[in-house]
Amino acid sequence: MKIAITGASGFIGSSIRKKFTQNVVLKRDDSEEEILAKLKDVDVVINLSGASIMQKWSEEYKEVLYSSRIDTTKKLVDAINKSDVKQLISASAVGIYPDLKACDETTKVEVEDFLGHIVSDWEKEAKKCKKLTTILRLGVVLGVDGGTLDTILPSFKMGLGGIIGNGQMMMSWIDIEDLMRIYQFIIENKLDGVINAVSPNPTSNFKFTKMLGKILHRPTILPLPMMIVKMLFGEGSIVLSGSKEIYPKVLEEKGFEFKYKNIQESLKHLLD
Repeated sequence: MKIAITGASGFIGSSIRKKFTQNVVLKRDDSEEEILAKLKDVDVVINLSGASIMQKWSEEYKEVLYSSRIDTTKKLVDAINKSDVKQLISASAVGIYPDLKACDETTKVEVEDFLGHIVSDWEKEAKKCKKLTTILRLGVVLGVDGGTLDTILPSFKMGLGGIIGNGQMMMSWIDIEDLMRIYQFIIENKLDGVINAVSPNPTSNFKFTKMLGKILHRPTILPLPMMIVKMLFGEGSIVLSGSKEIYPKVLEEKGFEFKYKNIQESLKHLLD
């Protein structure tokens, strides 16, 4: 089985290339003709296109966030529809779900902010694919070779980590190892439709922070006021201040077994 990947140089993309060694890299600036040529003999395309959301959102950067996802996916889908590719697995995000509400794949989605608007349009472009199409809504992916955990580890190791705001925001997360197993599971079982790639046990920012400090044997007494978060990230602070309590109903119904179900198991596995 041969895989093609967009966003291959990123945290998740790098792990996918290690997981699926028969792969070809699709670049954001490839033309449709170049993509089509690279898709020869490819069975599955994994779409991870998109600039990082963990930056301050200026008006110019918001255009980059949008274009890097929607325009890139549109070009990709147009090429896939002309190819012999059997399946598209396109990344999405749990940011499409409302805050302060327990959600699964059956939850009605009502776009209310810029992040939700991006994710909604991103999914609409992917759904134009005429092949087997899976929309994988990703939570916070935890790993030590990139991503959120890798970003915050230095400050926590220095004893400077702390809760954000009041720490009550819910975080829906997935261990990078389980995420790779989910991709394998989707491909082997030919699953389509919307699937939440999150652990069955979301955690609060408070519990996550305290558990991380405990495993690292470091204090976590310096809170990060929400005012500072908003100063640092502007409108993008919604990524850190949002409260997403999301559950993987489809994966559980299909029989997927999570290896790391709770945050303690995941952090111990990653940091050991």
